[in-house]
Amino acid sequence: MKKLTPVFYLSIILSVIFILWGALAPDQLDSIATNLQLSLQMKFDWLYHLIVGIILLFVVYLACSKYGNIKLGKDNEQPTYNTFSWFAMLFSAGMGIGLIFWGVSEPLSHYYNPPIGDAQSQTALNNALPFTFLHWGLHLWAIYALVALALAYFTFRKNLPGTISATFYPLLGDFVRGPAGMMIDTFAVLATVFGVATSLGFGAIQINGGLHYLNDSIPYGFSTQFIIIIGITFLFMISVLSGIEKGLKLMSNINIVLAILLLFFFISFGPTTFLFKSFITSLGRYAAILPSINFSLAPLSQHGDKWIHNWTIFYWAWWISWSPFVGSFIARISKGRTIREFVIGVLAAPTGFCALWFTVLGGTGTQFDLSGNGGIWMAMNQGLNSENALFATLNQLPFSTITIVVSIILIGTFFITSADSATFVMGMQTTNGMLHPPNQIKAVWGIIQAAAAVALLWSGGLNGLQSAAIAIAFPFAIILVFLMISLLKGLREEKGK
Repeated sequence: MKKLTPVFYLSIILSVIFILWGALAPDQLDSIATNLQLSLQMKFDWLYHLIVGIILLFVVYLACSKYGNIKLGKDNEQPTYNTFSWFAMLFSAGMGIGLIFWGVSEPLSHYYNPPIGDAQSQTALNNALPFTFLHWGLHLWAIYALVALALAYFTFRKNLPGTISATFYPLLGDFVRGPAGMMIDTFAVLATVFGVATSLGFGAIQINGGLHYLNDSIPYGFSTQFIIIIGITFLFMISVLSGIEKGLKLMSNINIVLAILLLFFFISFGPTTFLFKSFITSLGRYAAILPSINFSLAPLSQHGDKWIHNWTIFYWAWWISWSPFVGSFIARISKGRTIREFVIGVLAAPTGFCALWFTVLGGTGTQFDLSGNGGIWMAMNQGLNSENALFATLNQLPFSTITIVVSIILIGTFFITSADSATFVMGMQTTNGMLHPPNQIKAVWGIIQAAAAVALLWSGGLNGLQSAAIAIAFPFAIILVFLMISLLKGLREEKGK
């Protein structure tokens, strides 16, 4: 424990204060978090949107520029992991639970409550998947790619510590070792704690929903979700203690295999022809609207403005809050790849898979809903809740009990890998960038993030989770702007300009 830094102690103190606040005054925490969320959304929605759009353009520029051939490591180093394991680990850490939670419900929601056009119209149907791709596609992975690229470059090529603050060395010099660097790293750790806690809360809600769907004698509510979080925390602690080479790599490979099997099940037994047509058509629409929607808001449309706040701005904030931990983890597993190879891999492969995933799950759910006179949507709005849209859809397919159980297992394994990789990253950030942080430190952070998830659920449920994500992302969004400037400055210095 000799490698502990002031960042560790400051982050622990702030996290514990928040957890105690949620436990002792949940209504007050929910009220303050909700008001802060609404204020940030109303006043700074344009800033979130602008920053995320610039990040996408920036990482694409780096891949296409003269800097694309620079290796994230020494010139003779080869990638540490093969492509499949690399993709499986970054995919599992990068989204996991969210794909299961929103896979059916988000496209269906955009059909019934579209940002433009009339609900349940052909226009709404045509746009449902492209708008989903917007939230889970290139913008999302560009945010992760930026943080990961900066960390990998400065850690493996410039031999600096693997901390977020170290990526600001070209701008701050030795000041990164002082209070400025400490504050940057503390924001990164807190963003990780609450960003991951949000995801773990979603996972607990959906596992609870699946178990209740299978057996209504299992209660749906906080007490069951608390038990689920405790049980999964025990399991991911085992994975944490096994290390990245054993536990996390194994669980990530299991994740991707189960996800692909579930995908093929939907394709085989769902409306196959409709799904493939929808995939090609929706990809084309996504590519067509991407340039215009990259910086698009709806200041003169009350409905469109509300939709953007509820969906797009929430997602941008959630991804930003996840970026320190996902970026740190992707950097850790990407040593030896060139900038061009890295950016193409991180942007293209996960975006394509996510598009296929939402087309298959969301398209199947939508088709069943249309052919069943709105059955799935009605169930979602009569107490079944959006997190169980997947189970309602599986119930329309053969072997529903088996596939629902498999889906719950998949949610659990995504839960484990997300929490596992997050504890590893928080251990790194609070030990001055140690590539192999001590197990005791990772265990402490595992307990902290589980407790934070419980506090958020207890204080505000789903709304509390969303409020926390948006609030914690705001200061880190500003940090990302300066991160781009610092990374570009470092690359220019290497190339002699």
